[in-house]
Amino acid sequence: MEQQIIVENIKCGGCMNSIQTALLKLDKVEKVVIDKETDTITITGDVEKALLIKKLNELGYPEKGDNSLLKIAKSYVNCAIGKMN
Repeated sequence: MEQQIIVENIKCGGCMNSIQTALLKLDKVEKVVIDKETDTITITGDVEKALLIKKLNELGYPEKGDNSLLKIAKSYVNCAIGKMN
């Protein structure tokens, strides 16, 4: 099963690396493709969309329209971590 989620706060490759690493750790996620131009994440695997959205929120990359100052701050932290890995 393939699902697409449009998110906010993707700034660079560091963000993309953090998102991909975290989502691939979830059970049954097989593949994660991120399109920076459209801020779209395509996830392949048998995983509930709600679980994916929850994980993305925890990382600071909420579904489009659900952003907050706290999520923006979290995204900067995860961006930096993604750049180091």
